[in-house]
Amino acid sequence: MQAFDVGNVKFGGGGLSFILGPCVVESAQHALFMAQEIKDICAHVGVGFIYKSSFDKANRSSIDSFRGDGMEFGLSILAQVKDEIGVPVITDIHEPYQADTVAEVADMLQIPAFLCRQTDLLIAAAKTGKAVNVKKGQFLSPWDAKNIVDKLQAAGCERVLLTERGTSFGYNNLVVDLRSFPVMRSFGVPAVFDVTHSLQLPGGLGKATGGQSEYIEDFARAGVACGVDAVFMEVHDNPAVAPSDGPNQLPLNRLEKLLTKLKAIHELVNDGK
Repeated sequence: MQAFDVGNVKFGGGGLSFILGPCVVESAQHALFMAQEIKDICAHVGVGFIYKSSFDKANRSSIDSFRGDGMEFGLSILAQVKDEIGVPVITDIHEPYQADTVAEVADMLQIPAFLCRQTDLLIAAAKTGKAVNVKKGQFLSPWDAKNIVDKLQAAGCERVLLTERGTSFGYNNLVVDLRSFPVMRSFGVPAVFDVTHSLQLPGGLGKATGGQSEYIEDFARAGVACGVDAVFMEVHDNPAVAPSDGPNQLPLNRLEKLLTKLKAIHELVNDGK
């Protein structure tokens, strides 16, 4: 199993790490507040995390949906989070030309699920020298994700994460096949469970995506018991007013209790290994 560090956070090697933060960069005030709150919670529980937030949500359901205020705006705020809060950050890229610019700020680059097979995008991300997290597409089997790893490694990327975020299950629904985790880990890279996106109802609200955040705790416990290396969850202090993915984000006030349980489950599952 490949194990590596991103800032002060280790992925693989038997530990359990987290990727946490609001779906999209909203404002400097909100990002700094969320990063500090999550950092304090993770420190209290005793787990490592990377702060996640997107500068652009390029695949929103409707032309009227909020995407973010652009790359320059978002990266400037993520840079503030790194400097002032002292945590590593991860954000999405959608086109190859964005890779080098985003890599100047982000400690890890993320490839959105719908773009996971875009060879030029993967190669551009790999060539930055940064760690890369790829969301497995809703249309891919877990064994097909081996090709993603091969593309990144062929382009020189030595720090790769694969993330499960659910598979299309009819219209406006997703299902998680727990076989994904051992299959993806068999490729020699850490496996991540994107709990909150797995609970989306894509396009379920007509011009917006729905979600079932009431099942976050259940899904997260199942994934950790299955042996994932990290858990991805979008977290918001007030999901009801979040401009993107509100219905499936974890309310901040539920985070500490859940992380405490997940850490205990991980320790139980790995006891004696």
